[in-house]
Amino acid sequence: MNSRKIPISKSRRIKVGITIGDPSGIGPAITIKAIRKLIDSSGSFSFYSSPRGHPEARRAEGPVDFVIIGTSSVLDRIPGFSRLLRKGVKIVDLQNVSRKGFEFGKIKGEYGRVSIEYLDRALNLLKKGAIDCLVTCPISKESINKAGFKYRGHTEYFAKRLKAKDVVMMLINKKLRFSLVTRHLAVKDVSGALSIDKICRVVSATYLALKKIFKISRPRIVLCGLNPHASDNGLIGDEEIKIIKPAVKNLKKMFKGINGPFSSDVAICRALKGEYDAVVAMYHDQASIPLKLTGSNRGVNLTLGLPFIRTSPLHGTAFDIAGRHKLADPNSLIAAIKLAVKCALG
Repeated sequence: MNSRKIPISKSRRIKVGITIGDPSGIGPAITIKAIRKLIDSSGSFSFYSSPRGHPEARRAEGPVDFVIIGTSSVLDRIPGFSRLLRKGVKIVDLQNVSRKGFEFGKIKGEYGRVSIEYLDRALNLLKKGAIDCLVTCPISKESINKAGFKYRGHTEYFAKRLKAKDVVMMLINKKLRFSLVTRHLAVKDVSGALSIDKICRVVSATYLALKKIFKISRPRIVLCGLNPHASDNGLIGDEEIKIIKPAVKNLKKMFKGINGPFSSDVAICRALKGEYDAVVAMYHDQASIPLKLTGSNRGVNLTLGLPFIRTSPLHGTAFDIAGRHKLADPNSLIAAIKLAVKCALG
């Protein structure tokens, strides 16, 4: 599969593919819970493309069909699975988890391999037009590495499989949108991974997404600095002077509404007040901490730069509560499904 645009099905119904992630994690439970909450007798639901009250908010509706990509012997341990099948939810059953000896909450190479097999099948379904968009439940980086795969996460998996060079991780909740310049890197490696070109590509992808996906006619984007106080003009590091400011200068020639670099606390506070539509973070936790403080249970990870729509919940495998299905909170997955449908509807 190459990175050409995969055509959306001509069917009036949007077919949403959901991979259950690590079978030993929380993914199977939140998949069943999320679909049960969303589905009704007509199989449709409504959502807002932006926070209610936002100047760009618009309501959209669309009928959907759900296709679960997973393993029945795992899913049938979750209350409500058989009911979903009776209501027309389809399952692509890979039959790749042995029923004997299976346990929730375990980090195993076997389960890491299974996680990747779900994704491989999902790509095949997308290529054939059997699903229109993809929502992925959490995988375990430890488990997939135990299985011999060197991906640091879903984003890196898709980038490598599709040979997509300009893949961007956008993290979203009802109050903030972040795009990340670097993703799953050790903090000591972040500075060396920054470049003027990379920042420009991330901002360009973000600008385009704000216009096309979120229907914001005049996007406003702010860039965080890397260092405390955005380096105080070079007193605390020089990345702002050598890399980030030159990138902003180039970007301002292409787009209106670009600003920064500001100290990350200032940039995020101003975005929370509604002055900006998205924040560009230089490293992972610069984005994830404010997102989780302002609404992690509704957060979504949207991957930009792929030939299809892919979203995921903004949390991990939750091995500590996997198997205690009553504790599984499906709200982040519900938000991810709604965003995927909105994107697929255009």
